[in-house]
Amino acid sequence: MSDRAPDPRALDLMAWCRQAGSLQGQWPLGTLERLAAGLAAVPASAAVAFAAQGRLVPVAGGEPEIWLHLQAHAEVSLQCQRCLQPMVERLEVDRRFRFVRSEEEAERLDEASEDDVLALPPRLDLRALVEDELILALPLVPRHAQCPQPLPVPQDGALDEASAPHPFAALAGLRGRAKGGA
Repeated sequence: MSDRAPDPRALDLMAWCRQAGSLQGQWPLGTLERLAAGLAAVPASAAVAFAAQGRLVPVAGGEPEIWLHLQAHAEVSLQCQRCLQPMVERLEVDRRFRFVRSEEEAERLDEASEDDVLALPPRLDLRALVEDELILALPLVPRHAQCPQPLPVPQDGALDEASAPHPFAALAGLRGRAKGGA
């Protein structure tokens, strides 16, 4: 066996877990293209830090279970949906995954378990898994706890209700004619 660190883009998960493997590092945020596409900006210095630990858990009378503990974090730039200004959000991932031999077994166990159960791939792309989990950690509606500036109010009278036509004015006119014609 070589002393070379395993490739996180093509990880032999079973062999790595047998050795109670551990990986940590970081990737430039811009290289996670699906995540970066949904952000307001991606500074060149922005990075995603990750740590992963694998292990086999013995099971009485059966094969050991394959487990992966994944942690990742990144600070991303989003657009506040309230004030439309940029904001920074810290994304945190701390998940445990159990890997099983087939998709069918994963589906069956995932329904009955609180743990995330996935089918064991021939090679695991750890970076893609980290990216998936960070995308899932994005807020549905990003917004500041308190916006730094209130939204500007139009000064040209666009909100002047007195000058706006009343939506039922035409109906009132018709009703008046109906009463007068009857």
